[in-house]
Amino acid sequence: MLLSIVVPVYKEEKNIPEYLRRVRPILSGVTEDYEIIFSLDPSPDRTEDVILAERARDDRIKLLKFSRRFGQPMATLAGLEYAGGDAVIVMDVDMQDPPELITEMVAKWREGYDVVLPQRRQRTGEPWIKKLVAKTGYAVINKIAEVRIPPNTGDFRLMTRRVAAEVVKLKESHGFLRGMVAVVGFKQCIIPFDRPARFAGETNYNRFLGSLRIGFNGIFCFSTYALSLSTLLGFIIAGGSFLLMATYLFFKLMGWEILWGNPTLVILISFLGGIQLISVGILGEYIGRIYEEVRSRPKFIVDRAEGFERKQ
Repeated sequence: MLLSIVVPVYKEEKNIPEYLRRVRPILSGVTEDYEIIFSLDPSPDRTEDVILAERARDDRIKLLKFSRRFGQPMATLAGLEYAGGDAVIVMDVDMQDPPELITEMVAKWREGYDVVLPQRRQRTGEPWIKKLVAKTGYAVINKIAEVRIPPNTGDFRLMTRRVAAEVVKLKESHGFLRGMVAVVGFKQCIIPFDRPARFAGETNYNRFLGSLRIGFNGIFCFSTYALSLSTLLGFIIAGGSFLLMATYLFFKLMGWEILWGNPTLVILISFLGGIQLISVGILGEYIGRIYEEVRSRPKFIVDRAEGFERKQ
């Protein structure tokens, strides 16, 4: 039984030695055969050198380096494509995805689950505004998405070989792994855990808001609800304008004085202009993603693959 660990990395030279120190004994306890695949966006620090130095001591450590920075979602998908394991675990290197959970995840896989999802109960070290944004984002996504995405679950998960293969076959270029796994389906279970703070270094996402683009992918790539909402707002405003016109006509026929004034006009024009811009922005989000899909550019380009017999 080969177990593959896919670890997307960028500017993580301080975390890699500690990660390997903690994860190796755990992997050795659950299987005799494993591989650790570091999917590396070219980093300005020594991340690549650290990985290669560790690989020189242990050939179960493998490296995928890309020709340019493609981002964490694409790095993750590349790792899934290159992984050869009967099961694949995707996790971060900063220890916020505790390696100790691997034992329980593998046990659930052996029980017959195809996807094992660690679910965060607490998010230690994160500011309250980021927690609020995450909670709101998951609530919105699950309210409108065509598939259910369990809240407070990141990319940290175990997938069987067949699930990983189906995810890789999907044509979407956004790389929103949580949604893609939900689309694929199969038998899933959840393991609750308390998420610790980063071991070292700074997050590569916004400290307070996280990655808004990844969040927007969850909203716009798995639902057309925003378009429907834009249409609904248009009908509501049109109806309100009709009622306003009827009220104005009634006052005029009754000979009553109508106190509109400049502030009223400014408020009405600003409100309508804001709604129009929001609607155009929603259309732009969908059109932009359509444009990305139509171009059919490679999701990633591998510059260097160390430890792989195929895809060289």
